Amino acid sequence: MPSLGRRWTRVTALSALAIALSAPSAAAQDYYAGKTIDLVIGSGPAGGYDIYGRALARHIVRHIPGKPNIVVKNMPGAGSGRAAGFLANIAPKDGTVIAGIMPGAVMRPLLEERPEILFDPVRVQYLGTANNGTRVCVGWAAAGIKGFDDVRGGKEVPFGAVSPNESTHDYAFMLRRTAGAKYKVVSGYNGTTEIGLAMERGEVVGSCGWDWASVKAQRSDWLRDKKLNVLLQIGLERNDELTKMGVPHVWDYVKADEDRKIVGLVIGQQVFQRSYIAPPEIPAAPLGILRSAFDATMKDPRYLEEAKKLRIDIAPLPGTKVQEIVQKLHATPKNIVQAARAAIRP
Repeated sequence: MPSLGRRWTRVTALSALAIALSAPSAAAQDYYAGKTIDLVIGSGPAGGYDIYGRALARHIVRHIPGKPNIVVKNMPGAGSGRAAGFLANIAPKDGTVIAGIMPGAVMRPLLEERPEILFDPVRVQYLGTANNGTRVCVGWAAAGIKGFDDVRGGKEVPFGAVSPNESTHDYAFMLRRTAGAKYKVVSGYNGTTEIGLAMERGEVVGSCGWDWASVKAQRSDWLRDKKLNVLLQIGLERNDELTKMGVPHVWDYVKADEDRKIVGLVIGQQVFQRSYIAPPEIPAAPLGILRSAFDATMKDPRYLEEAKKLRIDIAPLPGTKVQEIVQKLHATPKNIVQAARAAIRP
């Protein structure tokens, strides 16, 4: 039978081990207690990215130890590059500011020949993506735009777009170059909400590069009432829902080998369609807390129930996986990058 001294030594050792094991948890509990996290959305209010970001903010707080306040702020500009640049260069680096950005901002330094470098997409820390999705071309039914073939020949028609480095702009030009589209790209709109209003006014008759999840969330009534036709689905793989609807896939129109490589590079960004990032210099502790909280939120039944009501698709990837994909895309051979640059610019 062990002596009292030996038993005391073992109890002391076990107590020390328990304290050591609980220390990270205690530190995690303390880190965000009483703090506020700013979630900066790199687009304007009421659009798809704003809907996704505000839904995340409402639920992720339950999974962050210390229960900090979360304040959502919109910072549109440069295809969300302005928000990413603010996060990387100006905002505090302690995990109290994160951002929701568009994939075009991640691709900009790669695909623009002389980009204004607002941030380094390889160096920022990815918390995860809420969706890896499909984009579409849409047409206004009253204007007679029923299918993608309607914009591949005949009279040139106006298609609405935002600006370079944003999908409605870059995808529109990409499809002109690789899929035979003949529309005229009318840029300068402030997001898909404005493009939709422009379709109602008759300024434009369609647009390419809309997120399918956003179309369903923002314009479900137009789909229901058949005011809006889905002309083309754009993604590395076919979307089951759109395929059942009879919507053709981009690969049905892009045939040449080099064109397929170009399109594959440009639309590869859809794998991380709704990404959330932290600054490059964020310490390991808050980064781990935020990544774990993001992953937990993506499985949270209450979050998934709200997503269903909002008609937003949730198909997440963890931050480490997104980080790996971004690094691989930025290592693409130069000849393919140069061809892709030419395809997405007028």
